[in-house]
Amino acid sequence: METIALTNVLLLAGAALMVVGIFSSLIASRFGAPLLLVFLVIGMLAGESGPGQVHFSDYRATYLVGSAALAIILFDGGLRTRMGAFRGTLGPALMLSTLGVVVTAGLVGLLASLLLGLPLLEGLLVGAVVASTDAAAVFFLLKSGGLQLRKRVGATLEIESATNDPIAIFLSLVLVQLVAAGGEAPGWELLLHLAQQGVLGAAIGVAGGLALAALLNRFELPSGLHPLLAVGAALLIFGLAAVAEGSGFLAVYLAGLVLGNRPVRAIASIVSFHDAATWLAQLVMFVMLGLLVSPARVVEYALPAVGIAVFLILVGRPAAVWLCLAPFGFRPQEKAYISWVGLRGAVSIFLATIPTLAGVPSAEVYFNVAFTVVIVSLVVQGWTLTHAARLFQVALAEPLKEARRFEIDLPGQLDYELVAYPVGRGSPVLSHGVLPNWAQLMLVVREGAILTAQEAERLAPGDYAYLLAPPERVARLDRLFVPGEGRADVEVAAAFPFRGDISLGAISDLYGLPVEPHERDLTIADLFAERFDERPAVGSHVRFGAATLVVRAMEDDRVALAGLSIDDEDHARDRHILNGAALARLLGPRRATRERARRRHH
Repeated sequence: METIALTNVLLLAGAALMVVGIFSSLIASRFGAPLLLVFLVIGMLAGESGPGQVHFSDYRATYLVGSAALAIILFDGGLRTRMGAFRGTLGPALMLSTLGVVVTAGLVGLLASLLLGLPLLEGLLVGAVVASTDAAAVFFLLKSGGLQLRKRVGATLEIESATNDPIAIFLSLVLVQLVAAGGEAPGWELLLHLAQQGVLGAAIGVAGGLALAALLNRFELPSGLHPLLAVGAALLIFGLAAVAEGSGFLAVYLAGLVLGNRPVRAIASIVSFHDAATWLAQLVMFVMLGLLVSPARVVEYALPAVGIAVFLILVGRPAAVWLCLAPFGFRPQEKAYISWVGLRGAVSIFLATIPTLAGVPSAEVYFNVAFTVVIVSLVVQGWTLTHAARLFQVALAEPLKEARRFEIDLPGQLDYELVAYPVGRGSPVLSHGVLPNWAQLMLVVREGAILTAQEAERLAPGDYAYLLAPPERVARLDRLFVPGEGRADVEVAAAFPFRGDISLGAISDLYGLPVEPHERDLTIADLFAERFDERPAVGSHVRFGAATLVVRAMEDDRVALAGLSIDDEDHARDRHILNGAALARLLGPRRATRERARRRHH
């Protein structure tokens, strides 16, 4: 009976922690607190040194649960990554996630060896444990703050944080083996092991992703089992790669990447389910890591650990970023911001449990130092991401807004997906008026009544619109249903019309507006594609020196026509008339003549 009672108490405690963790996400969103930090604090409060008084020190169970949780998180990261996001950012992101991790581990490892009095190999292990950034923390903080970064910076950060875990995990495992073996260097054997991990992990991941997509499309499973199959297959791919001595973490990420970029039955329910599964995985893993912490032992290593954290933030990460991004033409402000967004998280604390399992000397040092580094990183960097983005001028003035989309699977149908959107006031679809030719409006719910597309005629604020669209183009449809305010006023004020293929340099010469040298050859369409992650819409606007460019018309997902509004009306009128030759080159002789006459009349 005592065993049954204890089991019931454990179930109650686990469920209570889960509920508290879920509602803590509201606190994190409200105050901008890094979610990982909130979960860790919950675990510490429930631990033996907190009011919960839960005694937990099972590193083996933590490693098992942590491995499964990381596999699910990485699979979800690959599932949500579009191959189109790699264009122009794959090179710098991969440099950061490979060479950047190695450089960071080396620099931090040298300092850790000095501050902690450890042999060089053990110091390098400390560096490897804290070398990777945390994808969950980066994604959550960038989105919860409504932060919209310049396309190249945002894509580089997201791809780097999603792909740098495998190399950090590999480095940590290799160094643990070397420390446990007494520091005997294996020479070429180490390099061959690295190659084997990468090749086998990549091969099993790609093959597993293709096989999973084929299974989902081939078999008609009962409703609700497709997401479970995806989760089970992700863990199977991870385990298969690990048993074959490949990188299971690389394999599971690539499997998600392959699956997410192929036409797959029930992909909407799979992605939705994985969203919840990833939240649960993060919550469980972070709370378990918090339970392992003993504040007394953390305080014992606090001084050198804080020194390592400060060095990592101000020297180690920036040095790696500037070295890796040197060949790619990033501006100094962009490099500075990417250096600052180097949040450490659950992976670092998870890797710090491996030395304890392997029985290496000074095992508790790694865990307590890693925990302190993560806390400092989340507090210092996590709470300042939005301010730093504005300081380094990499944030767009317009806050990030996302459309609320509801997806409905069509049995046996792979070519189209049924999606529904609430039509908010200010949504571009209201001013644009025309849907893309590949999207078909099926029905509209208006004031409790169900209307056909013909009965509804035009969409109105408060409607729910149900459309058929190809799955690979649904993300493009989102931009038409993003709610906004004040777009119409800005659009009306944009009195100077320009085609989307006009270069920024030409407009700059015409109106005397400043433009970055590397942006002079960009067209208006290119500028909006870059700033809005290839998701501009009618009404989207960008500051252009003392002027504002506003999208007036779209064609094939590119800006076809934009209007220019200049703050100084008299200056705009004078420049518009005096630069007649330049105006004729831009608009054509007839349009230029009409435009000059119109401006003189006004």
